[in-house]
Amino acid sequence: MPSSAPPAELSSRRAVWTIAVLAFGSLAGALMQTLVVPIQGELPELLHTSASTASWVVTATLLAAGVAMPVVGRLADLYGKKPVLVVSAILLVAGSVACALADSAVPMIAGRALQGIAMGYIPVAISAVRELAPAHLRNTAVAGVSATLGVGGAIGLPLSAWIAQSHDWHALFWVSAALATVMVILTAVVVPHRHDAHPAKLDLVGAAGLAIGLVGVLVGVSKGNDWGWGSGSTWGMIGGGIVVIALWSVYELRHHDPLVDLRTFAHRPVLFTNLAAAFIGFGMMAQSIVVPQLLEMPEATGYGLGQTILQAGLWMAPGGIMMMLFTPVSAKLLDRIGGRLTLSLGAFVLACGYVLAAFLMDAPWQLLIASCVISGGVGIGYAAMPTLILSNVPAEEASASVGVNTLMRSLGTTTAGAVMVAVLTGTTTELAPGVVIPTQGAFQMCFVVGAIAAIAGALVVLLVPKQRNLRVDDAAVAPEEQAALAH
Repeated sequence: MPSSAPPAELSSRRAVWTIAVLAFGSLAGALMQTLVVPIQGELPELLHTSASTASWVVTATLLAAGVAMPVVGRLADLYGKKPVLVVSAILLVAGSVACALADSAVPMIAGRALQGIAMGYIPVAISAVRELAPAHLRNTAVAGVSATLGVGGAIGLPLSAWIAQSHDWHALFWVSAALATVMVILTAVVVPHRHDAHPAKLDLVGAAGLAIGLVGVLVGVSKGNDWGWGSGSTWGMIGGGIVVIALWSVYELRHHDPLVDLRTFAHRPVLFTNLAAAFIGFGMMAQSIVVPQLLEMPEATGYGLGQTILQAGLWMAPGGIMMMLFTPVSAKLLDRIGGRLTLSLGAFVLACGYVLAAFLMDAPWQLLIASCVISGGVGIGYAAMPTLILSNVPAEEASASVGVNTLMRSLGTTTAGAVMVAVLTGTTTELAPGVVIPTQGAFQMCFVVGAIAAIAGALVVLLVPKQRNLRVDDAAVAPEEQAALAH
């Protein structure tokens, strides 16, 4: 049940510090997405293991984050947001230290899994900032914290490339541990504790079922290119995961206090926002995979741009800055035209960026322009999604609902990774004897696919029922009253 009265607002100064800390913590968590990208090809040698085993260093973080986000969100709804934020930050410290000390695959994979679980900090921070920020800062705060999911990935690539090239690779994780330690201290000291718990029992069976189902689907999709899309292992994992999720859904619908209230997620505003999140997540990840490869492709190909990993990361970094610069723009759009049209506009801008990229492939600065347009669209979209979700779910389900929305973005990014690799390996040419590379047309096709996904997201979100514009003070309105305002 929603509270009878909204909690007292923080002072403007305390609110700004709180927003800054939650944004910093979310950014530090999001950096885990690209932390190991610069050393990914060297991991088998560094960890004295096979390439297939080393690939789990990346996959473990993806799986752990996907499972953790809705579960951690639910824990925040049950036990309060601040305790869960602090524990998530502590897990990031532990995971980072484990990786920093690792010289073999098992401790590295375990540490990366802990780092993935710690990414549950992000959806909780988004719902917390909506609750804690004063009315005049609320949309800006939500937009800024939500954008860190994209910003962290964009900034993390050049940062981690520079650290890996200048120091021993373990330094990547010592830097991560230092950031996480600051994150723990600031979250514990600065973020106020509100009595926002909604006591109930955690649905452990539901959590286990969701974890098993998601792991099956995510492993199948992420490993499809390695195992082969005709492999029984690939479709066994995907099919098995879908069956488990179907059984889990039946269980959750019958449970008196479910981990995820599927009836809430069946409401059109929530359902279509989550579907749009998957398409926009796909669009965000497509450029993160394709543009760096095009930048790093040898000039001898005739279309490659011959950049180093560090140079490619630096060309990509302005996109992350663009997302942050669009935070106040996104907030104004949310105030003026509402979350529905803002999210659709963001997806449309994202599509325009991919169209530009398909024609601007001749120089790094051209891809920089396209990347900035794409990132601007992602920034607008990522700002609008949590606003739409939080405005259409009960207060006691806020963090879990944002967690599921973030999970849908992750499903989109995972699918994008598989699709982009399939496209790039599907149309190839021989650069030299035994050296096969994607054709220029394959890169252009990737951009076309990204544009199609973004347009699909823009159209899906228009299926969300129209509401009066959700002003910044609407967070205090009970969900029943908000539903009555829809038409």
